[in-house]
Amino acid sequence: MMTSALCALLAAPVFAQTAGTEVQRDTQQQQRIEQGLKSGELSTGEAARLEKGEAHVDHMEARDMKNGSLSPTEQAHIQNAQNRESAAITNDKHNGITGNPNSASSQRMQADVQRNVNQQQRIENGINSGQLNNHQVGALERGQKHIDNAEARSGKNGHVSAAEQAKIQSRENHQSKRIEHKKQDQ
Repeated sequence: MMTSALCALLAAPVFAQTAGTEVQRDTQQQQRIEQGLKSGELSTGEAARLEKGEAHVDHMEARDMKNGSLSPTEQAHIQNAQNRESAAITNDKHNGITGNPNSASSQRMQADVQRNVNQQQRIENGINSGQLNNHQVGALERGQKHIDNAEARSGKNGHVSAAEQAKIQSRENHQSKRIEHKKQDQ
């Protein structure tokens, strides 16, 4: 009994670092997408495809963290998916296709991706402060997956309408409340 309690105590900081590292990488990749939209290196359609890839990573994180732990194999699979997504971001930013960062559609996608950055940072802060455990992070990453999928669907045709953005913002508001609730739910 004493041994398992000691092991659990020692494993918790390792998980926190691992989950924190994965969420931090999610944040950085969302920032790269936003930067690409702002600079015109990414079109709205490219950003939508990248959000679909981000949703896949979030899905893996949600699934693997759901059981309360993240094995080295699961971590390696997530990191491989993140590496593929990172390469896709780089490729799309340098493929010669440009977007108009001043268009209403790009502005909407930029705002939505910035909100993703903020949400991921809040999750990361919750991990680092100990307010969020691995199960809670898994549930929140599932919510991030749904938002990323909604952004991917809305921008698939290269344009995000005001009505589509309103639906995404509604999802983001719901996710924001979930993050706050889970951070307070000890």
